[in-house]
Amino acid sequence: MDLNDRKKLILKAIISNYLETGEPVGSRTVSKLPGLELSSATIRNEMADLEELGYLLQPHTSAGRIPSDMGYRFYVDQVMQLREEEHEEHEHLIQKVDKMEVLLKQVANVLASNTNYATMVSSPQNNNTKLKFVQITQVDENNLLAIIVADNNVVNNKMIEVDKVLGNDELLKMNMLLNTFLQGLTLKDINLDLIQTMRDQAGIHSEILQRILEEIAKVIHDADQLEIYTGGTSNILKYPELGDIEAVTDLLDTLVEKKSLVKLVDQSSQHTHNGIQVYIGEESPVKNMKDCSVVTATYELEEGGKGTVGIIGPKRMNYKKVVKALENLTGELDEIFRKKT
Repeated sequence: MDLNDRKKLILKAIISNYLETGEPVGSRTVSKLPGLELSSATIRNEMADLEELGYLLQPHTSAGRIPSDMGYRFYVDQVMQLREEEHEEHEHLIQKVDKMEVLLKQVANVLASNTNYATMVSSPQNNNTKLKFVQITQVDENNLLAIIVADNNVVNNKMIEVDKVLGNDELLKMNMLLNTFLQGLTLKDINLDLIQTMRDQAGIHSEILQRILEEIAKVIHDADQLEIYTGGTSNILKYPELGDIEAVTDLLDTLVEKKSLVKLVDQSSQHTHNGIQVYIGEESPVKNMKDCSVVTATYELEEGGKGTVGIIGPKRMNYKKVVKALENLTGELDEIFRKKT
């Protein structure tokens, strides 16, 4: 329902004060706030109307009001509208690293440290990972080392048992064979005809080639799987309003086990508001987050994959700070992943 300007002003004042103090807000408190030249009686009447409309709740008979989920939604929509009009410079917080896993864990920890909430970061969902490069070297008489690099800077080292030492020329030919045929291919591109052609060219080393191909297939397959990294899970314990001990335990279990977070990643990647999505209470697709607010943003790879970064905290979170932090961090991720090397 549309609110008149006075109701909007009072509602924003109540929510802003509650976000700052965590205490129910009374009409006398609102009347003392700057920019409101209204009597306590007028404010009381407006607050009663806002409660009847569903924007405010009165937790106790004699207490002031607190925002409902509907009130929070009004406030968040206002914040998002204002953020669209702001353009700020920000300090870079992410240190570029070679491994995707290390980078995403770093993002989760930086966000948790900066916001004091719990965080989650998903690996990019592409399902189309390509082999970038493979390097085979002999480490001892019984083992080869295969350094397998997929796109998105996914690097894996695999040990492969061999029956005989390969000479330098044989290693060179093996490396040329692998990279000539496989570079830039996805898992579905590596079909049986291609494998047979490669085995024919490998000659007496066809069995070794087969073992290498199996390891390459595992690396590409694993790179296509969704991984979720979390940070600051213990921060949840700082906010008693997140529920009783059972509810908090369930929430911590959700953040540790991560399986339920896949629903959040899937929904966030499909429905975004300029890259930012805010879930308040029951809006969250994750059952154990009904007492929380969750703010997510997406980042994209140059190749088209998309990942999700999220912040989980109480409904009384600092939305402005959270949205700004997410915009900054996802902007840095976009820079890193889209920068051509």
